[in-house]
Amino acid sequence: MFPTPIHKRGTAANITYRVALWVSLVVWLLPLIAVALTSVRTLEDITRGNYWGWPTEILWYQNYVEAFTRTPLARYMLNSVLITVPTVIGSVALAAMAGFALAQYRISPVVLTLTVGVVIAVFMVTNIGVSATLLLGFVAAVVASAWLLRRSRWPGELLLFAMFIAGNFIPFQILMIPVRELTRSLGMYDSIEGLVVFHIAFQTGFCVLFMRNFIKALPYEVIEAARIEGANEFQLFWYVILPLVRPALAALSVLIFTFIWNDYFWALVLVQSDSAQPITAGIQALRGQWVASWQLISAGSIIAALPPVIMFFAMQRHFIAGLTLGAVK
Repeated sequence: MFPTPIHKRGTAANITYRVALWVSLVVWLLPLIAVALTSVRTLEDITRGNYWGWPTEILWYQNYVEAFTRTPLARYMLNSVLITVPTVIGSVALAAMAGFALAQYRISPVVLTLTVGVVIAVFMVTNIGVSATLLLGFVAAVVASAWLLRRSRWPGELLLFAMFIAGNFIPFQILMIPVRELTRSLGMYDSIEGLVVFHIAFQTGFCVLFMRNFIKALPYEVIEAARIEGANEFQLFWYVILPLVRPALAALSVLIFTFIWNDYFWALVLVQSDSAQPITAGIQALRGQWVASWQLISAGSIIAALPPVIMFFAMQRHFIAGLTLGAVK
């Protein structure tokens, strides 16, 4: 049923495995090595076409210093921190609470349908300006759906969980214009706060999927014992659930930190000025006016890639523990 461990396979399989492992490693690291070498080259070396050879002159730190002096790279780094850290905290906190609710409570499908209907109706009135006839028709449809679901055995929490998951299947490119117009209408365009709110809203769906499954796998006896001891729901969440899912929180934090820090698409769509531009979009400022300064772009890319790498190695033990939590009984 399961694959045979490689050390129990034949000699040919072991040799093939080791050769393929080293080849894959070289292919994976080759672009990183090329960028690292380019970051210490001179512009003349690149102009002569020496892209893959050893640099004729190694500038150990000059390109990195020039990357900071030619552009506000330090400001871009600070902007990335101000965008990423609140996003991670907000997404993980909301996901932990929503995951706990979806894993432990039962929600009536009638209440869920009416609540979602009211929210959509308010949005239609305040933002779209629909006619009274269309609004009444929508309200009637919501009430009829709630009436049909009154005897349904479908768990409402599962339907709500499906709504969280459904948002992950929408391509970001489709939402580019609506999100941009929404941020402009709310006065949050070209601001760090706008990017933070947007990222929290879009990352919460994946985070809830992650946390709900972890909390659902916890022994119910532990939760029931805490309730018998007199713990209220907040104490149960704070003193029982959170300590048990701490590895999952660490793993999720590393993932979201990497996703947000490396985001380029939304940083390009929702931000224009240097005061709010993160490092991924700010690297383009290192391009020369007439000649592309690839050595500076490479140096900036190495600088931009360091925080996620440092974050991963600092949280490596918790990250692996979180990913493997519940893998074995």
